[in-house]
Amino acid sequence: MDESSIGVRIRQFRGKALTQRQLADQAGVSVDLVRKLEQGGRQTASIASLQKIARALDVDIADLIGKRHGVPSANPDAGIVAIRRALTPVDDLLGETKEEEAVSLDDGRRAVEYAWGAYWSGRYELLTSILPPGLTQLRATVHAARNGSVAPANELLARMYWVTGCTLVHLGQTDPAFLAIRQALTTAELGNDQLLLATIRGSVAWQLLVQGRYDESRGVALNAAANLEPSGEVAPAHLSAYGSLVLQGATAAGRAQDVHGALSLVQTASEVALRIGGDRQDYETYFGPSQVVMQTVDVNVSSERYPEALAAAKEMPVNGSLPQASRARHLADTAVALTRTGRHQRALDALLTAERVGGADWLKYQTLPRHIVSELLDQDRRVPLRAFARRIGVNT
Repeated sequence: MDESSIGVRIRQFRGKALTQRQLADQAGVSVDLVRKLEQGGRQTASIASLQKIARALDVDIADLIGKRHGVPSANPDAGIVAIRRALTPVDDLLGETKEEEAVSLDDGRRAVEYAWGAYWSGRYELLTSILPPGLTQLRATVHAARNGSVAPANELLARMYWVTGCTLVHLGQTDPAFLAIRQALTTAELGNDQLLLATIRGSVAWQLLVQGRYDESRGVALNAAANLEPSGEVAPAHLSAYGSLVLQGATAAGRAQDVHGALSLVQTASEVALRIGGDRQDYETYFGPSQVVMQTVDVNVSSERYPEALAAAKEMPVNGSLPQASRARHLADTAVALTRTGRHQRALDALLTAERVGGADWLKYQTLPRHIVSELLDQDRRVPLRAFARRIGVNT
């Protein structure tokens, strides 16, 4: 068995403290699922099931699926450790006063936009080199701000904290990621932009989702949405922020296996998208018909409703505007549904397209494609699949 598989990790974390049946009972999953995962008969399971197993083992799901990463670099001012230092400075406790150079609001805005562009392109390693100085420089900008520049400076710093938190999630660093998003929220409260504040609350909900805190995730997202519920004519950006929050609540409901509640929220979001008339990007967040389809597929895949997921995927607008990382993730979700319904060649085709769309950097930090390929290898060992498996680090 692959020594890096989920089954190996479950067995290691379970140790002698729990039998397979005890683990299954505590997690609320079938003992057959635990047994097949440990024996290699299955390479993965639904996100909800894996989260339950992780919780029963008292580990983070990132530890269970092997998603934590370091980013080795010859540059001491880059990497995850450098980001942690930038998030948690202790200069005041050391009696040091390092004078960081403040940047102008225009330069700060360009730095934030560049960071978000790298994020939506899946360039996580690049981000580990630009986030540490970006955080320290924008903090200096906030400290130097006076009068009318205070609010916009804080809003820029909030957006930089926000992209830092999102990046750390993809690197499997859930604790510093949550610290970053809470700092983003606190900093945004010092600004004047209520839509920015609401959208960052939606990102808090996403991080809670990643941690398996589904009810809290849904609650945070829908509370934020309730505060934005449109009445009468409102700006498209307002509708976009509201719809995005509703979709976040739908995703959390789906992960909690409340399929009816999730699809009801998806329908609400779909009506908002129809009112907007197309895909939009506001406050670093995408919303519109493409996002509604993407999350409908996610809801169905997470509840193992694979035919419904494939039916939903067919509704993806041809000229939609999902960012690269989202398009690649959607293709990976679709590949899960194709694999589980026996359409193995189409599943591989979807994964190869995801590789081209997401790029090597994106793919390196994704576990889902590796799990799908491990399942496909049980059915098909032709050269194209084996070559792809080698490229993404799956033993053949």
